Amino acid sequence: MNILLWVLQVLLALAFFAHGLLFLFPPAAMVDQMNASLPRWFQLFLGVAEVLAAVGLTLPGVTRIQPWLVSCAAAGVMIVMISATILHIARGEVSSAITTAVLLAVATFIGYMRWRIAPIRPRNVI
Repeated sequence: MNILLWVLQVLLALAFFAHGLLFLFPPAAMVDQMNASLPRWFQLFLGVAEVLAAVGLTLPGVTRIQPWLVSCAAAGVMIVMISATILHIARGEVSSAITTAVLLAVATFIGYMRWRIAPIRPRNVI
């Protein structure tokens, strides 16, 4: 179970890291389209939040320093994915809504499992 959780954590972190970088450094061909749908300040906020979520999903677990933060990062991702799913449904973007719903399910699974079932043990401090 631990291996499955780590694989899911890394995949979710990679997805959020890549999407966060897309918001922070959009390709020139996409800038107008992105600015038409969301204000730039909100894109920057989402980009920073998603990159930090990627760090929060992995770094505390790898270092075993404050590993409970992995569950907190997953909870934050859940909030973002609920909002993103609602936004995509409201726009009629079904495939994007399905993608965000799947990411929501993965984040929920990771958050619960790392919180209750298979928490990462902190390092022993001497």
